[in-house]
Amino acid sequence: MISALRPTLLAFSQFVRTPTLGRRVAGLLALAIVLMLVLNLAVYVLIQRTVAFNDTVEEAQQVRLVSREVLTRLVDAETGQRGFLLTARPEYLSIHDEAIQQLPDLLRDLGGLTAGDPDLGPRVERVRELSDQRRAVTEWSLDLARTGRLDEAVSVLRRGEGKVLMDAMRTEIAAIDEIQATRLQFRTRQSEWAGNITVIANALGGALILVLAGISAWLIRRYIFEVQGARDALDRLNAGLEHQVLDRTFELTLARDRAEAMLREVNHRVGNSLQLVSSFMSLQLRHLVDEGARAALKESQARIEAVAHVHRRLYTSGDMSSVAMDEYLEGLISELSQSLCPDKDGCSIHLDAVPMRVSTDQAVSLGVVVTELVTNAVKYAYEPGKPGQIRVSLGQGPNGRAILTVEDDGPGMGDGGVKGTGLGGKIVSAMASGLRSAVEFDKAHKGVRARLTFDL
Repeated sequence: MISALRPTLLAFSQFVRTPTLGRRVAGLLALAIVLMLVLNLAVYVLIQRTVAFNDTVEEAQQVRLVSREVLTRLVDAETGQRGFLLTARPEYLSIHDEAIQQLPDLLRDLGGLTAGDPDLGPRVERVRELSDQRRAVTEWSLDLARTGRLDEAVSVLRRGEGKVLMDAMRTEIAAIDEIQATRLQFRTRQSEWAGNITVIANALGGALILVLAGISAWLIRRYIFEVQGARDALDRLNAGLEHQVLDRTFELTLARDRAEAMLREVNHRVGNSLQLVSSFMSLQLRHLVDEGARAALKESQARIEAVAHVHRRLYTSGDMSSVAMDEYLEGLISELSQSLCPDKDGCSIHLDAVPMRVSTDQAVSLGVVVTELVTNAVKYAYEPGKPGQIRVSLGQGPNGRAILTVEDDGPGMGDGGVKGTGLGGKIVSAMASGLRSAVEFDKAHKGVRARLTFDL
């Protein structure tokens, strides 16, 4: 993280150290940022005060609601008591009992809301005591009524002890409301004062930021005019340099075109020379009687043709650094079929190659390998006069490698040795070594299957 920010910090420090504009703009920006931070802090404090005020309001409303609910439940209990004493009907007792059951939960909630409050805590405790005393008086009168002593129960009611307790409870609850109202009024004045201060600070801060922005704009405008003048001078200098670069580029283009033309000419001459050598061998074949010499010369001619085919591909294509291997193999197999399998009822060579580009050196090595393996298959895979198929395939292998396979359905290699003089095998091994690979023979195949895996 620090290493990533280091270039930015260095650029900023260099900008600040500039003699005039950099220091002024940086100072103005720093002052504007400080003002924005102060304004944000003021807004944050106001938001916190508003949140605290809202919490206070909600808590006060809860205290007032619960305290009034306590008073309401006691009034319900008293109403049920009076109704039962006057009518002796049990449904009034159900009103009394329901109110009495709810009182403990309400008093517990009220105590939790005012816990630790030095003003409200004692008053809530006083409400709890008055509530217990009022419940005791109510239960006493009801017990007298349940045991048949109705006159005594009514006399308890007429003494007014319950009324005194209820009046005291109303007084305490009214005091709780008054304390909460006073607190809310005080917090409201504080919130309004803080809001006014924040508005004034925001207005002053906004005005200062606008002034700083105006000064920065004026400084930057002056700097832009200076930069524009320097840019015009630089454009004039660049125009002269571009003219020189165009002249030099034109010269380099001509030199490259000449080099490419010379390279094409070299490839063309090499291809012609190889073709001339192949023609000399064809003339020599006509005068040879020894079949061994004819076969050896014919194999050499096929090897030369494989190399010549690469050069023909090079000087007839726009890319001098790589060869389309699938197209190259197609032409090579066609030439091998014409020279090695002229009889249509005899051997046949089939190609299955995916589009693939390889370097020139790889194409030469692969062409020689295919020529040697196909020639060997034509000579030894099938008996004279019996048709047979030779298959050449080129495809993609794992890990970005390619696989070249030449196979036939003949009798195989027998004891595992390569038939012939062994020169073809040495050539194949040398070419495979140049590809940093080796030819592998699949012994599980019925005939001969040679596989070469190489890097692209």
